Amino acid sequence: MNNSKSIFRVSFLLISMSLLFTNCQEKPSNVEGKMTKSTEQSSEKTTIYPSDVIPFFDKWTITLGDGESVRNLVGYEKKDFFYTVNEDGTNWVVYKTPNSGITTKNSSNTRTELGEKRRWTAREGGKLTGTCKVQHVSTSGDARVAASYAVVVGQIHSGTDHKNEPLKIFYKKFPGHTKGSVYWNYEINTLGDNGKRWDFSTAVWGHDMSVVGDAPDSYPKEPEDGIALGEVFSYEVIVTDGIMTLNFSSPGHESKSFTKSLIESAYTKSSDIPQQIRTLYASIGRDGVEKPEAYTGEEQFFKQGAYNQTNGKDPETNMVWSTGSEIYGGDIAKQYANGSYAEVWFSKGTVE
Repeated sequence: MNNSKSIFRVSFLLISMSLLFTNCQEKPSNVEGKMTKSTEQSSEKTTIYPSDVIPFFDKWTITLGDGESVRNLVGYEKKDFFYTVNEDGTNWVVYKTPNSGITTKNSSNTRTELGEKRRWTAREGGKLTGTCKVQHVSTSGDARVAASYAVVVGQIHSGTDHKNEPLKIFYKKFPGHTKGSVYWNYEINTLGDNGKRWDFSTAVWGHDMSVVGDAPDSYPKEPEDGIALGEVFSYEVIVTDGIMTLNFSSPGHESKSFTKSLIESAYTKSSDIPQQIRTLYASIGRDGVEKPEAYTGEEQFFKQGAYNQTNGKDPETNMVWSTGSEIYGGDIAKQYANGSYAEVWFSKGTVE
């Protein structure tokens, strides 16, 4: 009887140990399955959207270089135009646009560019900041044409009347140069015929817009204090009580600040027209004057991204804005493959 009980106890113990061992063997398999599932779930979220990098895209719409317009940019990207990259641990929002595509009304230039949803007046004011680097500008164009090899990375745009632009921030680099220029333009709010409008250009680093070549493939001297492709710079645009303040900074470069009234014109008489304008615009006859009140009362909005200034139009039709760049029949893939595009990366930005 005791022997039977002992045998039963031993058998029960062996069975229990066997079950315990089996369960222990199975658990790693279950855990591994759960880890694999978790890994699969996290790998599904590999896309980092522009709105994950800079949290202000609910305040913007966008126009892309293929003509598409999008209003909801949270969780949105589009390959080859608007997406993100990671470089050395930093995420960047990429704006890319060809020399020729489908563009907006009243413009010859393509853009992958944000447009602010809010509208405000110069007296109400607003603020825009951006930290960016230009990765590419068109490698084709006409060196005599001021707009060649350039891209606009920030704007104030008027939404009423002539719909002119009191601010455009440019980057421009001639082929063969290592360093390019950053400058900003003020476009007059023309009194009367807007066909007489012009932009006055102010250098930040390097040249202003008026520095051009003597021949289609003859370039001016490279700027000593310029900004190279891939070099980071920041800008801050503040409009308060009708006064625009611009602040520019870049590591290794002198910071610069400028002010300009948007409600009181400095160009109300022919004698006020700067010599830069008389020289640069002489060939196209633009010599207008500005409304005394400038942009007072007009709706304004910010823009940011890549507004390509190169196009395929014949320079003889406009020696300031028609750049004669290669457009490969409007084929975007061919333009990207052959340097006929602009590309700008932003890591930071705010709009208020």
